[in-house]
Amino acid sequence: MGPIQHRRAFIRNVPALLGLAACLPAWAQTAGKKKLLLRSSWQTFNIGDIAHTPGLLALLEKYLPDTEVWLWPMDVGNGVAEMLHKRFPAVKIVLAEEDVARAFRECDFLLHGSGPSLVGRAALSRWSRETGKPYGIYGITFPGIYAARDTVVKASPQDIALLDKAAFTFFRDSVSLDFARRNNVRCPVMQFAPDATFAADIRNDAAAAAFMKAHGLEEGRFLCCIPRLRFTPEWLAKGKNRPFVPERAAFNDTMKEHDNAPLRAAITAVVRQTPMKVLVCPEDESQVALGKEMIMDRLPDDVKKKVVWRDKYWLTDEALSTYARSAGLFGLEMHSPIICIGQHVPAIVGRFYEQSTKGLMWRDIGLGDWLFDMDVPQEVARVVPTVLSLAKDPAASKAKAVKAALYVEQRQRETMQVLKKILYA
Repeated sequence: MGPIQHRRAFIRNVPALLGLAACLPAWAQTAGKKKLLLRSSWQTFNIGDIAHTPGLLALLEKYLPDTEVWLWPMDVGNGVAEMLHKRFPAVKIVLAEEDVARAFRECDFLLHGSGPSLVGRAALSRWSRETGKPYGIYGITFPGIYAARDTVVKASPQDIALLDKAAFTFFRDSVSLDFARRNNVRCPVMQFAPDATFAADIRNDAAAAAFMKAHGLEEGRFLCCIPRLRFTPEWLAKGKNRPFVPERAAFNDTMKEHDNAPLRAAITAVVRQTPMKVLVCPEDESQVALGKEMIMDRLPDDVKKKVVWRDKYWLTDEALSTYARSAGLFGLEMHSPIICIGQHVPAIVGRFYEQSTKGLMWRDIGLGDWLFDMDVPQEVARVVPTVLSLAKDPAASKAKAVKAALYVEQRQRETMQVLKKILYA
């Protein structure tokens, strides 16, 4: 067959070839791309834990656009899988064991997502043992112990060994980085990198707008407030089947008035001295009821009229869209403030020892005067005037948030270049 006949035969077969291509799965059409397996999505009853994944996926999308990303989650129930697919339709979510095995064969690199500790240690061990391929760790607290003050914090030998073998480890607070160095971790690249949640951009603007309209909240004219207990009552989380821990429950009861009273005082000052309203909202499921018990039910009657209590849990996309429309946020959680700063919205953080060192990243990004240790009376005394200052001068507060966000973006860009260099070496 001559060249002309070959060309004619090819043209006749084009429709069939196009039909075959359309039937091939997406992964089969991107055979030339590097493939990255992301281990993330630790749980779904907390919008902060959910936010790790869309944050890191957004960074990978922005800085490694030619890389095929597979997500190997612990949990994407509760509507999270659908939310992720809507924003990242090209990402393959690996759930079944046969798909995990295939990911191990085809993916070139495993990336451990940001989180409260080395949550995916079992996955890293398995990946290293079965594939021998490289892996990296992005934005963790180390060791990430959520415990009482008298607890002796030690690094697990298994964790140290896994960090030693990683191509890089980025810690989301400088205290964790120092702890790793003191424990002789020998990972070739160890640096500070902010929590990946800063990059989350997953939105549900329609839901946020509808909620605000229904409750008389105007863009830029309300603050968000998040209460918290010392220890997250995971035994209350639907589907987690965690045992009741009486010692932690008792400590929560002992401290909840001490910890949440400054929030009520701040709300009262804001409502009485500024035009701002306040939205009391949750970061995890348990904080819905807590917001009513410790905030709403104990506010003066004149203040209650300008305070909205969110009576249902929400997902990260609606929360982000709501925070982005607010004038700022204050409270006792960490990831809602992170989401806010990522959206250039001011955020004030109260923290406890029992939350590990993650909150100290506020110092690392230049927001140390918006961070308060709730066990230090002098710092607690500054909560109300700081929140009031935010409410009275939102423009200056926003400028401060933007400066911090720009530094975060710089570090994220630099760390993604480290990943890119290793993946495409």
